[in-house]
Amino acid sequence: MAIDKVGNSPARPGGGRAADAPQRPRVFVLSDVRLFRDGVVLALSQQPSVQVIGSSDLSAPPGRIADLSPDALLLDINALGDLEISRAVREVMPEVKIVALGVAEVEQAVMACAKAGVSGFVTPNGSVKDVVAAVHSAVRGELVCSPRTAAMLLSRVSALAAKPAAEAHSDMLTRREREIGSLMSDGMSNKKIASLLGIQIATVKNHVHTILGKLGVRRRGEAAAQLRGARVNGVDNLIFSKLPPTGRNPARRSDRFEPDRSN
Repeated sequence: MAIDKVGNSPARPGGGRAADAPQRPRVFVLSDVRLFRDGVVLALSQQPSVQVIGSSDLSAPPGRIADLSPDALLLDINALGDLEISRAVREVMPEVKIVALGVAEVEQAVMACAKAGVSGFVTPNGSVKDVVAAVHSAVRGELVCSPRTAAMLLSRVSALAAKPAAEAHSDMLTRREREIGSLMSDGMSNKKIASLLGIQIATVKNHVHTILGKLGVRRRGEAAAQLRGARVNGVDNLIFSKLPPTGRNPARRSDRFEPDRSN
């Protein structure tokens, strides 16, 4: 989709953002709902403390957005899957601040935004004033959120700090590594794992090597013990979900690395 530029807003010389928090942040709006997108652009265009430089739906190439040198992106969250674009954007513009619009104050939504690198939240009941405040706070490196959202974030940080090392490291495993880790914890050999998952033994060995590195251990037995401990401690949904039934040989899968999309 073509990007809708707003007004005469050329990119900054050199294509970069200001080193310090700008007094009038440059804002780009992302939403798949044209009526909502245009409404946000119109409302913010009347606010003297922000500069709206453009808008588009979620199919816009991040590189095209980067050409406009935004300080902040306003991302409409219709579904948690919409957060995927925030990861792509941050690869191209690592310093841009992302403010999520329409974030329900439930733990799943708040944690998904935090994991995606969102810098600010505005609830579905938020006003234009709330959006402007969230943008300015984000570009200053601050977070404006409700006490309820703050409590969720602090609770999650506290829970992570209290986790055993195995559980904390296990959160970093990809889906394929979780599959192989589960089978390792059951005592399966590389050959048997390869047969069960329909992949090459060399591929299993590579994944096992990566698992050892992420868990901070040197021996396969140590990794298996840690993973068994994580299972006992109740993180099956994080590490051992969506596995094929043991003993069956599923349809052969591609050996291509599959990135984890569950987090």
